[in-house]
Amino acid sequence: MWTRRQFIGASASAVIAAGTMGRGTVFGANKRVRVGVVGLNGRGQSHVGGFTDFPGSEVVALCDCDKRVLEASAKALKEKTGKKPKTFVDMRDLMESKGVDAVSFATPNHWHTLGSVWACQAGKDVYVEKPLSHEVWEGRQLAAAAKKYGRIVQHGTQNRSDPGWVRAIQRMKAGEIGEVYMARGLCYKRRDSIGFQPPEPPPDWLDWNLWQGPAQERPFCKNYVHYNWHWFWDYGNGDIGNQGVHQMDVAVWGLGKGFPVRVGCAGGRFGYKDQGETANTQICTFTYADGALLVFEVRGRATNDEAGEKVGNLFYGSEGYMAGEKLFDKDGKEIPDKEKLSPADLGVTGNHYETFVKAVVSRKQEEGRGTALDGHIAASHCHLGNIAYRLGRDLRIDPDKELFVGEGAGEANVMLKRVYRKGFEVPELA
Repeated sequence: MWTRRQFIGASASAVIAAGTMGRGTVFGANKRVRVGVVGLNGRGQSHVGGFTDFPGSEVVALCDCDKRVLEASAKALKEKTGKKPKTFVDMRDLMESKGVDAVSFATPNHWHTLGSVWACQAGKDVYVEKPLSHEVWEGRQLAAAAKKYGRIVQHGTQNRSDPGWVRAIQRMKAGEIGEVYMARGLCYKRRDSIGFQPPEPPPDWLDWNLWQGPAQERPFCKNYVHYNWHWFWDYGNGDIGNQGVHQMDVAVWGLGKGFPVRVGCAGGRFGYKDQGETANTQICTFTYADGALLVFEVRGRATNDEAGEKVGNLFYGSEGYMAGEKLFDKDGKEIPDKEKLSPADLGVTGNHYETFVKAVVSRKQEEGRGTALDGHIAASHCHLGNIAYRLGRDLRIDPDKELFVGEGAGEANVMLKRVYRKGFEVPELA
């Protein structure tokens, strides 16, 4: 395993080499962007499939600290493509590979920022799953890393590449429902009890040290691996930072206000008693400098929908409202789209992997959708809501400094940045 000093040294050399890519040199012998996927369980399989199926890219490397998942994924990819991918247990070894142009992350949330920063330092472009960060502070460092190292970084909130959403938000911003004063994000997905699992020695097939990475060391527990880590603060961010960040991203994209000036959140873990720590029910309110509002709701138990939406978005304006991708006037009559724009006209096809690959090839971040900064703002809203929930109080925010101010700011600001485990620190770049 590399030491931090060895990794930075290798990264510096890679950044020099990456300069040739920035000038438009073709990627690989077959002119495809060569992708390494880190984190192969669950969502990672979508990354492997997405980059394999798109003609402009290929998956040449796989990485996972679960040796069973790594072996099975490599076997399946070889059967599909006829090519054996390189395999790694430690992502830092993958970063060193000269045959990888971009790294795609589908790890647990607590690894997203550090892995992505390491990739930027190593001269690789980055596709990173949602949420972009595990805490507010580290998201800003990744946005700074993308800029400092000249890398394309795209956040895995796919609505940014969806023609329906792109067009709906265009129309809303053009004033078709008047002045927008409020947005609502909805995350209503049933989440049942995860029960209780005791601490125990980690299994032989898992590198528990690497799995924990930046998080403080805990004994292994079966409830962490491979999905229920979402409901523990050390690794996940609850459903507001899991499914909810997709809808949060649409809300902040549509409003375009940046950071809020105030946040409040109430909720709890209702309906059962289990080992999970995060809320299964939350109502968060965000207030912006101009008085606009964003209300975000997480409902993890049995529930009705809202205007036909259960996992979706609503926007309210002075002359009407938007539910999902449809716009309505004040009387509830749908407003037809007068322009018949094709996906080509909108610059997106609905394939978020394709969007990323095209931006990597062109070296134009604006051709990507969901930049590191976009992802930072969306993910930070989830984190701010969780901090208000955990502290049980409303909090004021300085949107320029991205810090809490006023009453309660001291304990709240501590929660903007975790204490990293030695050897797994996110570097300060902003």
